[in-house]
Amino acid sequence: MLVLLGIAGPDSEEDVRYLARKTADLRIFEDGDGKMNLSLRDTGGEMMVVSQFTLVADTRKGNRPGFGGAAPPENAEPLYELFVKEIKGQGIGVKTGIFGARMAVSLENSGPVTILLESKGHRECRM
Repeated sequence: MLVLLGIAGPDSEEDVRYLARKTADLRIFEDGDGKMNLSLRDTGGEMMVVSQFTLVADTRKGNRPGFGGAAPPENAEPLYELFVKEIKGQGIGVKTGIFGARMAVSLENSGPVTILLESKGHRECRM
């Protein structure tokens, strides 16, 4: 599973813990009957977590996205690390990118299944 994690300014440890639980428990993988009924933990799969502040882009005005809603790196990085720690604590193998670095990430989407999760209380926190 590839997780692109965007941290918004008002996001908290509570938001991150919620998203980690929700992500680990999300039943988005097919069972033997072809129904989306299995979580990542059920399949024994692993997760790649990449920080992605651009998910918090505000595109409501003009044609250039604004990133003022993204948490500054000094606030976002500890929350990113907490998300990774919470996922690992649930027994899921985790790989990470490098926080704040430019990276080339390839994705082969099986299905395709792409889901947007938001933390409770903050529309801006996207994964």
